[in-house]
Amino acid sequence: MLKEIGYAEVGQTFENFLLIKSATKGTASNGKPFLTLIMQDASGEIEAKLWDASEEDEQTYQAEKIVKVQGEINQFRGKQQLKIIRIRPAQPSDGVRLQDFLEKAPIPTEVLQQNITDIIFEMKNPTLQRIVRHFIKKYEEQLFLFPAAVKNHHEYVSGLAHHIYSMLQIAKGLKNLYTDINLDLLYAGIILHDLGKLQELSGPVAPSYTIEGKLLGHIPIMAEELGKAADELALEGEEITILKHMILSHHGKGEWGSPKVPLVREAELLHMIDLIDAKMNMLNRALQKTKPGEFTERLFAMDNRSFYKPTFEGQ
Repeated sequence: MLKEIGYAEVGQTFENFLLIKSATKGTASNGKPFLTLIMQDASGEIEAKLWDASEEDEQTYQAEKIVKVQGEINQFRGKQQLKIIRIRPAQPSDGVRLQDFLEKAPIPTEVLQQNITDIIFEMKNPTLQRIVRHFIKKYEEQLFLFPAAVKNHHEYVSGLAHHIYSMLQIAKGLKNLYTDINLDLLYAGIILHDLGKLQELSGPVAPSYTIEGKLLGHIPIMAEELGKAADELALEGEEITILKHMILSHHGKGEWGSPKVPLVREAELLHMIDLIDAKMNMLNRALQKTKPGEFTERLFAMDNRSFYKPTFEGQ
């Protein structure tokens, strides 16, 4: 019997404890209410339906609650879905802990912290280094706990710091090939570009969007934060203007949420590095749970494509 939901295969049965990440009420075609539950353990997550949900069910099965579930793994529209047979809230006597159900970054927090600190020490431009130091000090605790997103990529504990770490490694490699890159500017853009998510998202456990996140979004939030910090630190000049431009343009296009398109070389690089790391994170995690010779489940953020895992190896 399957014990880790992240390695589910269609046709398997499942029985174990799961954490409810989100719970959404709906109404079926027969007029009866149901709950759509996104449930997770440290290995991954899955969608489940609780049909004929009562008002008591709605109060019981909410985000951040641990439940014991028995069910079957089905497939619906190319994605796996858990058909619930039995479900109950976890009891103190079950001995389960919230932290046991949270997926974490594959790199220890201390390594992520040290790497980002080392990068800041490498920076030569005093204005860029000072503004980055300011934000790392301000958000140090949250930065190394928060995910980078609610879903799709780096959506786990320390995911935001892991995303920054990976992007910094890509930037360092690009400098070896494209020597004219202003590495201080690119480093600063990478470290700061998503810090608005610390206000956009609710936290590392069952993350959701805050009111500010829904109404403003992390890009305008961080652009405003940067302006306030520059005033507070009495920093001015082209560095601050371009850094703000990098934050405003890092999604690349208006339809992808960018108020501006990249108009500086390092802003364009920031956008592309961001895309590379987000997509590779999604792909690698999906492929890790896919057998050679088979396809991943459909990845919504990758144009709903399924990716094939080759049977041969290479370096």
